[in-house]
Amino acid sequence: MRSTIKIALIALAVGGTSLALTLPAIAADSVSSSTTTTTTGPVFGYNDGYWDRAHTWHIWETPQAMTTWRTANHDHYYEYKHDRDPDAGWRDKDMYWDHH
Repeated sequence: MRSTIKIALIALAVGGTSLALTLPAIAADSVSSSTTTTTTGPVFGYNDGYWDRAHTWHIWETPQAMTTWRTANHDHYYEYKHDRDPDAGWRDKDMYWDHH
């Protein structure tokens, strides 16, 4: 009788560990790509900062970050301060990321 209980407890422990290791993988598989889309990267860049897709203003982390983004996204970078525009640089008519 004691051996049966020990075997059952060992089986439960091993099975529980396997289940615990499998659940995160199952959960990761159920995440859709739409929920993992980042909204923190620049979409409209200016020399004093950038707007992200969530319409949040950020200051460039480093001058190098601005230079790198400006080089790669020259069509969406503006070499002036964002508050020069009446919409503070947010371009409602240029949601280019929705069209790619």
